[in-house]
Amino acid sequence: DVSFALDVAASQFYHHGTYHLKGEKKEGDADFLIRFYENLAKNYPLFSLEDGLFEKDWKGWQRLTQALGSDLQIVGDDLFVTQEHHLQKGIEQGVANSIIIKPNQVGTLKETLRTTSLAHRHGYGTIMSHRSGETEDTSLAELAIAFGCQQIKAGGLCRSERVAKYNHLLRLEHNNQLTYVS
Repeated sequence: DVSFALDVAASQFYHHGTYHLKGEKKEGDADFLIRFYENLAKNYPLFSLEDGLFEKDWKGWQRLTQALGSDLQIVGDDLFVTQEHHLQKGIEQGVANSIIIKPNQVGTLKETLRTTSLAHRHGYGTIMSHRSGETEDTSLAELAIAFGCQQIKAGGLCRSERVAKYNHLLRLEHNNQLTYVS
């Protein structure tokens, strides 16, 4: 069984209130794009959709979450930017059901922990993620475990800085150290 995650970065094809799918030569509002995702989910084993809409399209995100949130992991990265107040707004508006956590995006580990804890309290999935400029330092794997994240996003197994994080997780699992304090 193979499932797929789709990281769209939909802000790239959002212009003046309209989403443009150039390859499809189609355009429309958030509902148009939501129907496109629904079709993908019906025809492919999709389990996760990240940044499916423009980060400021909060009404569209509500409709996306209502349409697909019970079947898919709807992930906010650009939407929440690891900021506690953005996540709180998402919780209040019923937007997304998961969040990308980037420790070096928010500023401090304390702020990262506060955002992650808020997500956990409200049933949001948490995905610890790298950012560009990563090194072979494996602290991201340690933080994912320490903060109780259900997933880690460190990119494909094609570069040493990525492989180092996955290998570290495997070592921790082998040593039965994949527990965390909540």
